[in-house]
Amino acid sequence: WVATTPIVGEFTYSAFGVFMAVVIGLIAGTAIGLVTEHYTALGKGPVNGIAAQRVTGSATNIIAGLGVGMFSTGFPALILAGAIMGAYFFAGLYGIAIAAVGMLSVTGIQLAVDAYGPISDNAGGIAEMADLPPEVRERTDKLDAVGNTTAAIGKGFAIGSAALTALGLFAAYMTQAGVENLDVANPTILSGVLIGAMLPYVFSAMAMGAVGRAAGEMIEEVGRQFREIPGLREGTAKAEYAKCVDISTKAAIREMIAPGLLAVTVPVVVGFISPSMLGGLLVGVTVSGVLFAIFQSNAGGAWDNAKKTFEASSAGYTINGEPHVKGSVAHKAAVVGDTVGDPLKDTSGPSLNILLKLIAVVALVIAPLISDADATMADTDVTVVEMPSVPAFNLVQEGGALVLSGAVASQEAMDALVQRARRTFPNLDIVNNMQVGELDAVEGFHAIHLGHLDV
Repeated sequence: WVATTPIVGEFTYSAFGVFMAVVIGLIAGTAIGLVTEHYTALGKGPVNGIAAQRVTGSATNIIAGLGVGMFSTGFPALILAGAIMGAYFFAGLYGIAIAAVGMLSVTGIQLAVDAYGPISDNAGGIAEMADLPPEVRERTDKLDAVGNTTAAIGKGFAIGSAALTALGLFAAYMTQAGVENLDVANPTILSGVLIGAMLPYVFSAMAMGAVGRAAGEMIEEVGRQFREIPGLREGTAKAEYAKCVDISTKAAIREMIAPGLLAVTVPVVVGFISPSMLGGLLVGVTVSGVLFAIFQSNAGGAWDNAKKTFEASSAGYTINGEPHVKGSVAHKAAVVGDTVGDPLKDTSGPSLNILLKLIAVVALVIAPLISDADATMADTDVTVVEMPSVPAFNLVQEGGALVLSGAVASQEAMDALVQRARRTFPNLDIVNNMQVGELDAVEGFHAIHLGHLDV
């Protein structure tokens, strides 16, 4: 097949190329999963390193977890870069989108491993609330540690596919909006990139703040019940669980209004300022969001499993020849790390996948409204269509013919002009082998004629 887009021009691809793009997506997803497992699995070097820092307190524990999370973005970024280049080599921009499909073709097993974590975690909670023997809780803790790793692997797949999907939507936006290229030396585009790179951080801050406020309400409610319900501390009375669930549910709905509005309104406002600026925003939010999501997911999973190293056995975890059991100072520092990591890996990190796709979809939806090439064939005798990105040219409709006039200095300028004409007047059938200075006839709307282009 032959695909022609204003972004990369003409690209020929085959069924084998599409197949290879799918394979590349599968390989990239698996590789990201293996990297994620290394950084978050119980007993691996990164998790053990965090656990060892717990002896010196919560501060060093937090520092170690942040370092592991940041370092874990390196290999996934290289894997995604290789997948993008490989998929593009075999099937162009279409291949990149198909690579995302390949990465998502194992959705069934991803859902299974994602569900495994919460199930084993809740099983441990039930065992603790039911006062089952300690060995039961030890077993569920081991299962929960595996669940943390499988959940992180599933999130790695989701983040990788979100990056490839966003790139495909980005290419579609550029075509629809008439954005031919993005020059980062352009202040408008660079401003868009900076705004886009900022969005994942603000969005995550909103999500983290929401978790903190909901947790504060929950703590106040628990304190109230202990004060007002006789016998609750002694275990002879039943707590009002429904009120705690009500706080979480209402907070989850209420607190997501502001982040949702941020994701929808910012691309609309930026797009109407400049379509190219919105293109820069899409670049910034994709690059920043993917890496920040990987960081949060892996750091949170590593913190959680570092805590599990102290709970997986009644003998605790030995550091420098000294055992540290559950309830020790080192374990308490680990709990602090887990408390910080939970909203990272369970709230703000996964939500960035939605942010990336939502902003790209919103940009694509409004692209026809903000396009640089929104002119149409009018029924007037003479219509002049300005060409913003190629200011040296005019399209002039004279009677039933369209004359393209102006001066070009290079074949690249000619190609840019032809691409703009295609988007402005979709019915045009412009020949692909036009050369500067030549007179070429085209077929399509109203026996269209391209005027002579003087060099």
